[in-house]
Amino acid sequence: MDSALSDPHNGSAEAGGAANGTTRPPSTPEGIALAYGSLLLMALLPIFFGALRSVRCARGKNASDMPETITSRDAARFPIIASCTLLGLYLFFKIFSQEYINLLLSMYFFVLGILALSHTISPFMNKFFPANFPNRQYQLLFTQGSGENKEGGRGSPAPGSGLTRPLCPEFINYEFDAKDLVCLGLSSIVGVWYLLRKHWIANNLFGLAFSLNGVELLHLNNVSTGCILLGGLFIYDVFWVFGTNVMVTVAKSFEAPIKLVFPQDLLEKGLEADNFAMLGLGDIVIPGIFIALLLRFDISLKKNTHTYFYTSFAAYIFGLGLTIFIMHIFKHAQPALLYLVPACIGFPVLVALAKGEVTEMFSYESSAEILPHTPRLTHFPTVSGSPASLADSMQQKLAGPRRRRPQNPSAIGRSKKLKVNPPKPNLSSICRCPPLPLGTTRHRKRRATCLRRAYGGAGAKPGRCWAVNASYEESNPKDAASVTEGSKEGTEASASKGLEKKEK
Repeated sequence: MDSALSDPHNGSAEAGGAANGTTRPPSTPEGIALAYGSLLLMALLPIFFGALRSVRCARGKNASDMPETITSRDAARFPIIASCTLLGLYLFFKIFSQEYINLLLSMYFFVLGILALSHTISPFMNKFFPANFPNRQYQLLFTQGSGENKEGGRGSPAPGSGLTRPLCPEFINYEFDAKDLVCLGLSSIVGVWYLLRKHWIANNLFGLAFSLNGVELLHLNNVSTGCILLGGLFIYDVFWVFGTNVMVTVAKSFEAPIKLVFPQDLLEKGLEADNFAMLGLGDIVIPGIFIALLLRFDISLKKNTHTYFYTSFAAYIFGLGLTIFIMHIFKHAQPALLYLVPACIGFPVLVALAKGEVTEMFSYESSAEILPHTPRLTHFPTVSGSPASLADSMQQKLAGPRRRRPQNPSAIGRSKKLKVNPPKPNLSSICRCPPLPLGTTRHRKRRATCLRRAYGGAGAKPGRCWAVNASYEESNPKDAASVTEGSKEGTEASASKGLEKKEK
């Protein structure tokens, strides 16, 4: 469905071909130009207004209106999921009756189309309501549980009491008002019209609503993710259009508002025309969310210019126009992403190279704007080496040479001159080990270990002995001096015992 092709809406042969044994009169050049121009205009409207609304959506603080962010993993898996879905629909149309499948899909898209169209026209309709309109608030909540176990039930604590209420999964939590109900009623009229007549105007209204909501609510987290998504769907589109007849078959058989259509014989037959050119919604939404990302990147630069947005928007017009031209020349369905992806990625990258902003473009994170009140780490320190080597080097700078167990009498004399006088950091908030007697071997090992861990050693776990004993040495300097002498004597004694054992 991600292809732009000129084809009758009723699933028969292409424009100018045979349909049920009768010859369709060829469309006039004026009718073809009107159809292609209308498709191009209908494709630009949801991209432009959806990108503007995506900026307001990203700045919104209401959790229920948060956009769906597409990560790099999602972008890599999307072409595979889309291929499986497309192949599954193709097999369904081959095995089961086409009428029953389309009836089921029509009911499904009837509900989705009403909700999408209501959400689309709601900001425009709010301007026409009078100031004294009784706008009451409503909430549709569907949770698991009942009685006291239900969220917000009788067992819930009073607001402001500081108590927590039981956590229950929320399947539906939708807030709306009386104005939304009016928009929902108007959208239902269009939905009934589409369900009964399958008119191409109702189809286009639902298709435009789906496209605009997709561009507004689907956000790429960065430019790299957008390149992965567009590159994967580039291969997907080329393979399923040129390699097989799966996409063209599904597009002809699928009677759902997943494509924009416009009659090529509108000038001859009026609103009852049936020779349609069509454009898949995927060719609008996929490049549209990338263009919306570049608009948010323009705003993050704070230069009061929308250079990348206008560049990518012009690139989309160029790519779609090239698709329509080649499709008209060769009279064959064309994968629109074959021409849209290089244009939408290449033009902004060339502009970034000319302006020297390639690094800023690829380091921009759109997800940082969704929750502006959340603190984020934006600058990382430059560190080289392993954590253990960094801890050892820091300890050597602060504490001098490391104390080692002497192996001979000469080493004993050198050990008397070594003094470990590190700065005393405030470790009372991070130390948790019990205090040990001063001067013991366990105390010396624990003291060095805790000091190393306090400065970020590898696999560090906070200890308490350094903070406790440091405060004890500060308050009892005499005891600390005696402990130091005792430790020296203990070191000499242990070294002499080692020499005696060697002689024996």
